[in-house]
Amino acid sequence: MKVTILCVGKIKEDFYRKAILEYEKRLGRYCKVDIIEVADEKTLDSASAALEAQIKEKEGERLLRHVREGMYVVALAIDGRQLDSVQLSEKIDRLGVSGNSHLAFVIGGSLGLSSQVLKRADERISFSQLTFPHQLMRVILLEQIYRSFRIMRHEPYHK
Repeated sequence: MKVTILCVGKIKEDFYRKAILEYEKRLGRYCKVDIIEVADEKTLDSASAALEAQIKEKEGERLLRHVREGMYVVALAIDGRQLDSVQLSEKIDRLGVSGNSHLAFVIGGSLGLSSQVLKRADERISFSQLTFPHQLMRVILLEQIYRSFRIMRHEPYHK
């Protein structure tokens, strides 16, 4: 299985980079992981709703350039369906068994995802009603994907 994480912005903090590299290394036993970063737009705190929508659209266009035919696209969105770790594991397993061998998880920038990205997504999931920094969300997502593969294979993993 191939897992692509499409995300807005670069990781600036070294501790996030180290955590991401650790989970990429762990996941190497189970799948191929690609992380594709697209440029983020500068957002002023005083930006109007119209300007924020334009920013999301620009970032969304950049994300969609990397979506390929045959990818099963999962948008991380606060209004998405919440799954527990076992349900996410079962979901990934079912997708693989049904022939969806390339999963793409999409993480938006600080303003979220554009309507076009949400429309293209095959599914929306939410990790919480809380808002997380998009850099931290990468770490959380990678950890949950790793946990999913461990659950699928009945391998021990801390709870």
